[in-house]
Amino acid sequence: MTAFERESHPPFPLLLVLPLLLLSPTNASIHDYSNEAFTHRSDAFFFHGGSEALFAKSFIRFETVTFTRPRESASVHGSMQQNSGLVEAIVLEVRDRNRIGGTFLKSDLLCCDPKLAKEGNCNLGEVIIQKNPDNPQFPKRIKTFFQGTNDEIKMETQTLEINATGMYYLYFMFCDPSLKGTTIQGRTVWRNPKGYLPGKMAPLMTLYGFMSLAYLLLGLAWFLRFVQFWKDIIHLHYHITAVIALGMCEMAVWYFEYANFNSTGARPMGITLWAVTFTSVKKTLSRLLLLVVSMGYGVVRPTLGGHGIAYRVLLLGLFYFVASEALELVEHLGNINDFSGKTKLLLVLPVVCLDSCFILWIFSSLSKTLEKLQAISLYLYHS
Repeated sequence: MTAFERESHPPFPLLLVLPLLLLSPTNASIHDYSNEAFTHRSDAFFFHGGSEALFAKSFIRFETVTFTRPRESASVHGSMQQNSGLVEAIVLEVRDRNRIGGTFLKSDLLCCDPKLAKEGNCNLGEVIIQKNPDNPQFPKRIKTFFQGTNDEIKMETQTLEINATGMYYLYFMFCDPSLKGTTIQGRTVWRNPKGYLPGKMAPLMTLYGFMSLAYLLLGLAWFLRFVQFWKDIIHLHYHITAVIALGMCEMAVWYFEYANFNSTGARPMGITLWAVTFTSVKKTLSRLLLLVVSMGYGVVRPTLGGHGIAYRVLLLGLFYFVASEALELVEHLGNINDFSGKTKLLLVLPVVCLDSCFILWIFSSLSKTLEKLQAISLYLYHS
């Protein structure tokens, strides 16, 4: 369904993005459109209005959706002329993607031409749609007509009920070339039966709730043991305490973020940014902790040794934090729709490479540490 894929834009550099993120809220199940243009594909123009996994008994509500066409396009029509330009809102389930366009008619067209209209396959000037026999309501077409010489038309506020669970896409399309330059503004609200969380995120709220409780119990158990053996505490134990505390804060903030998102449909930038940062710091610190322990820190050596090793460890941790933070920001702050874009794929690669560096370094260091422990054991045995 490449004709309907919305192009992804690369993100700003991370340091430029962070100040902007704190200034404005981001919406997820509430999709806002701000004077955005339609994209030309084949013989049609389309705008991707959103895509989310929805359960049965969900709804999509069209609110204040307004189309504005160029004045030159409106001026060619008479003031008394009705239906002087058509824009269609099309909602389809992912399995019905091949029912949009003339594929089933062995045609590459998206819009109905005079030949297909004469054969009775479609209506001239409309997008070609083949109804799903198993669910005749979809793909769903909602028509909005410009009137006379008006260069603006507001779509009727209405709610579309979703009667089957699936991945749904919304596209606004028109076939009339004279409407080129038309823009869209307004918003659509997508809501599942239990809240605004998209389908892929709904189980995560429950997961983070359980994980918050699990971290709380783990932290309590660790604290009791920490107090019990406080005379034998070494620096390594403080680092472990920090990781547990970060994990506890991370799960609690994520649960609050998803609960707020589910009840309001909006994701405040500040809360999400804190959750993402807690996640990145915890992941970085836990990997560094595992690495230094495999090097023998707290086991066979009181320090990491030379400054060169410590600098390399810290540098790897810094690179990992930046890469992980960028990936999490794009995934959670830049993702309005319920799917991942090309930008995320590009940001995954540095994280994967750095994770590989951690794994190789951990296992090589662990092997050397075990050799030292065996040598010490043999020395003690013979002495």
